[in-house]
Amino acid sequence: MATMRDVAARAGVSAKTVSRVFNGDPHVLPETRSHVEQVMRELNYVPNILATTFRSGNSSAIGVAVPDVVDPYFAAIAGAVDDAARDHGVATLLTNLSDDPARERGILESLLSRRLAGLVVAPTGTDHSWLKRWKDSTPMVFVDRAPIGLSADTFTDNDEAGGYLGTRHLIDHGHRRIAYVGDQVHLSTEVNRLAGYRRALTEAGIDLDDALVAAYVSDRDTAAAALHRIRGLPDPPTAIFSANARSSMLLAYAKAPATVAIVGFGDFPMADLLTPALTVIDQDPGQLGRLAVERVFERAEHPKRRLRRTTILDVTLIERDSCKVTPPGHG
Repeated sequence: MATMRDVAARAGVSAKTVSRVFNGDPHVLPETRSHVEQVMRELNYVPNILATTFRSGNSSAIGVAVPDVVDPYFAAIAGAVDDAARDHGVATLLTNLSDDPARERGILESLLSRRLAGLVVAPTGTDHSWLKRWKDSTPMVFVDRAPIGLSADTFTDNDEAGGYLGTRHLIDHGHRRIAYVGDQVHLSTEVNRLAGYRRALTEAGIDLDDALVAAYVSDRDTAAAALHRIRGLPDPPTAIFSANARSSMLLAYAKAPATVAIVGFGDFPMADLLTPALTVIDQDPGQLGRLAVERVFERAEHPKRRLRRTTILDVTLIERDSCKVTPPGHG
């Protein structure tokens, strides 16, 4: 394999000049740049990234930490980060945070100890103030969920608007008893979606009923238990707003009755093939991932910029058949 010294010898320049050409130094004369680049191609020169890493003290990889790497939504974010990072010649290190907030710090510290070029994280924990000591050395961007106790660049969906939009859609179909089924209500995503759900009910003059809120639905057993409980209420719901794609999938596994209308937050593969096809609040996880990577590189270029920005992306409703079930006595 050709080395930088081999390229320098063939081109008749110093190794430092080869390095400057490879790194895009604008002060290299155009004719010198063209000649050195031609020699690089002839020798099929590939830079020694490991040596570069040791010299700079930074990794040539971006860390990506998401709650569940097999969840379609978070997998799409991770895939978009990887694609965008590769366009910059940087690899990614992907890790699974799981849904246990207590594990988050240890996992992230392990990643950060690698002296990453940057970190993109969809957090699960309840305190991120400990990350302050890493901010000056590692550009970090949060996606999907805002950090707690830390000012950082963040890209999220408009969760409150999505909760409102989905619930309002069910109200417009005549429903007055609408259940909320979600998971970890301490996370900013669910806090905001639940707030949107409640705002829609309040605006419609519908009394809030905490008995209709089912939290911590995280597996088939808890989904079945939640369905059993809310259907057993003296005045059971005629509709359900599902706060995330996983809850929606679990409701399908638990065989939510076709007589109950459903709107879910977040599309997922085969949602349109369910019977009835699921109406969803649609997000763009790929855009979240791409924007996060661009912000990481922007921070790396301008490390002294202190202002941290939060960007909220719009969501839309995709109407299918699951929302079209009308309540008894309506229509």
